Amino acid sequence: MVVAVNFKYKNMNYDIIIGLEIHAELKTKTKMFCSCLNSPFTSEANKNVCPICLAHPGTLPVPNKQAIDLVLMTGMALSAKINRLSKFDRKNYFYPDLPKGYQISQFDLPFCYGGHLNVGAKKIAITRIHLEEDTGKSIHKSGADYTLIDFNRAGAPLMELVTEPIIASAEEAKKFCQEYRRALRYLGVSDANMEKGEMRCEANISLQEKGKWEYKDGQILALGDYKLNNKVEVKNLNSFRSVERAIKFETERQVRLIESGENIEAETRGFDEKKGETVSQRKKESSADYRYFPEPDIPPFKIDDNWLKKIQQALPEMPDKKFSRFIREYGLPRDNAEILSSERELADWYENAVSELGAWLEASGDDYDRQEKALAKTAANWIISEVLKHLNLEKKNISDLKITPENFAELIHLVYQGKINSSAGQKVLELMYQRNESPIKLVKELGLEQIDNEAELEKAVQGVLAESPEQVAQYKKGKTNVVQFLLGKVMATTKGKANPKTVMDLLEKLLK
Repeated sequence: MVVAVNFKYKNMNYDIIIGLEIHAELKTKTKMFCSCLNSPFTSEANKNVCPICLAHPGTLPVPNKQAIDLVLMTGMALSAKINRLSKFDRKNYFYPDLPKGYQISQFDLPFCYGGHLNVGAKKIAITRIHLEEDTGKSIHKSGADYTLIDFNRAGAPLMELVTEPIIASAEEAKKFCQEYRRALRYLGVSDANMEKGEMRCEANISLQEKGKWEYKDGQILALGDYKLNNKVEVKNLNSFRSVERAIKFETERQVRLIESGENIEAETRGFDEKKGETVSQRKKESSADYRYFPEPDIPPFKIDDNWLKKIQQALPEMPDKKFSRFIREYGLPRDNAEILSSERELADWYENAVSELGAWLEASGDDYDRQEKALAKTAANWIISEVLKHLNLEKKNISDLKITPENFAELIHLVYQGKINSSAGQKVLELMYQRNESPIKLVKELGLEQIDNEAELEKAVQGVLAESPEQVAQYKKGKTNVVQFLLGKVMATTKGKANPKTVMDLLEKLLK
């Protein structure tokens, strides 16, 4: 049974029912059915085209196996079932940027069906994941009486995921898109940048009176004599914010129509970003309108165990599993584990640094088992509070970082061993971010080596005690918290180079 959120308006309750269709451009070297470069966003129009993707008479499509592998990998990662016999179909419609007059897509035997994606504690069921070719791009010049067509994108491999209609709010739809993009990036199948059109979302939205309908076998069914309201499709939402805003507006619009006694048309609508409104485009098509039939130029596919085994072996650890392992294996707090597992590159960079720290522990003869989690936690804190701070300030990603995991681990080990203090470590990290030099070299260059020589530090402590008779007297009367003041003075005298632990031990010894 679908879980839906009540939507209260005046004296009536409604359930919001949302299903998503999400297209993602696949990261293949060539297009779906020809050898043209798959570079749909190249600046030069109609550069990567050929007779096949321009649909010249007599040309034949040749399927791109890499694209099929990426779809199968996505399905397996999302717990989908694989159709062992699959095929392509022709989807017939006429539009200027569709050169053949039909699109090679999939209808009744998609490569993947079923599966789910977790959004928080809720499992959002997936209907299907199929593969098709993209269309060209229409360019409408303002004030011109013509439209330009760029076919660089025509024939690019496009993967479409369709959810069951069980998403219950605009916020949940937005979160699903975000989680799906994270999965695509982890798998390396698509960069899924929505602002570039690499991932496009369409939302199917309907409102039904509470208690007058049910969800069964993938269908929304009316109860009793209730007449279901039509669903509306909002197309080409190109940002997470647009997904949320468009669904919220469309929900309000449909409520107003119902309460004013008007019918909701089954139609396709666009979203006007500036006005924050959906606008009518055309009446909604059904599958019959597309006149699907099997693609005669491409034989069906038989997907055997060996094919799937190779893909299974290439599957990376997915973000939800990595999140749980970071908590279990490294003892990270949930919020730290969530941040570090949010991107595959960031998670890999962190684990490479932890691996290097383990090598430092073994080389130094420290108790590896006892200290591994402590170092892993320290590394996580420094990445989140310092490394990401620098990256965020310059709006860069972990892939832009000059610091290697090896050098970062060396810095963490210096701080952990007490050879430099935390403040000095931050100064070194800032220079490492700019220059990517060895932290040991930078520590020497900046003169930040921590003073560990007990005899030298004892002189500094005695000097501070001699200059602070009032605080010494307070300490001896039981006001022991003044020791922090004395520690601060010693650190200032040594320009922050003194080992705080050694100084504290000396203070307690000399104040007795």
